[in-house]
Amino acid sequence: MKAIVCNEFSTVDALRLEDIDTPTPKAAEVLIDVKAAGINFPDILTVQGKYQFKPPLPFIPGVEVSGVVSKLGDGVTSLAVGDRVFATINIGGFAERCVAPAATTMPIGERMNYQQAAAFAVTYGTSYYALKQRAQIEPGETVLVLGAAGGVGIAAIQIAKAMGAEVIAAASSEEKLAFARDAGADHAINYAEQDLKNSVKTLTDGNGADIVYDPVGGEFSEKAFRSIAWNGRFLVIGFATGSIPKMPLNLALLKGASIVGVFWGAWAARCPEESKRSLSDLRQMIDAGSFAPVVTEIYALADFAAAFKCIEERRAKGKVVLSMN
Repeated sequence: MKAIVCNEFSTVDALRLEDIDTPTPKAAEVLIDVKAAGINFPDILTVQGKYQFKPPLPFIPGVEVSGVVSKLGDGVTSLAVGDRVFATINIGGFAERCVAPAATTMPIGERMNYQQAAAFAVTYGTSYYALKQRAQIEPGETVLVLGAAGGVGIAAIQIAKAMGAEVIAAASSEEKLAFARDAGADHAINYAEQDLKNSVKTLTDGNGADIVYDPVGGEFSEKAFRSIAWNGRFLVIGFATGSIPKMPLNLALLKGASIVGVFWGAWAARCPEESKRSLSDLRQMIDAGSFAPVVTEIYALADFAAAFKCIEERRAKGKVVLSMN
């Protein structure tokens, strides 16, 4: 089978498409014929050796896939050969076949195709966990989403709207903001041209945003935090700019606000049953027509370099997916 292999911690340019042996599922695992695999910004960090999880070399990156179960490991009774599924894994997703734990493999919903299913678990799981468990969102609250046109940004917009919030999308271009509006954002701020703090204050009648969703980091984090409402929650999702901000903690004191870390992968590993329920909730919301996973870029496995560059250069709108067909 063909797979993208990381032989050294370096840039994505060092990745190679290689022919390797098909893995064999162990007890409590399944073998999946992969139809599509979602690419996430942490995949780039993992390849560079900069992510929290550093796998031994060589390894196949990729943490979320969709496909068809082709073989069961010993003891697996929750799935059957031929099932259409999506799965989350630690490594191994960017390949024609992969092994996944049965515990993190679930049936695809009625309204999702393989590309959407491969774009679902990480971004939507992260955003739902952030808004529900970490921010404890309430209907009628205002959510400011930075990096609003990216994969997790679009997911946050859709989920926040489905949960009854008012959403302010913030991004660096009018094209990205138009995309965020199409996803359901009520308001839009071009933070390359507008003052972020003052714009948020104007849109909220001076109150500020109840929740700030920040997957970007860098210079705009502090500006967003200065626009937060009393008792607001600032969600730390990631640092797509590559710069980790140093927040003045007196702002948290003055605003009665919380800085809340969001590490969905660690939570899912610690609370697997709760994580599975959350993914099931999301799948039901999708099946009910509340929203659909947004996939805008689909690349063949052989074109993986272009797919990675799309994310690395922050050109992606919605989710980027590798297709094995």
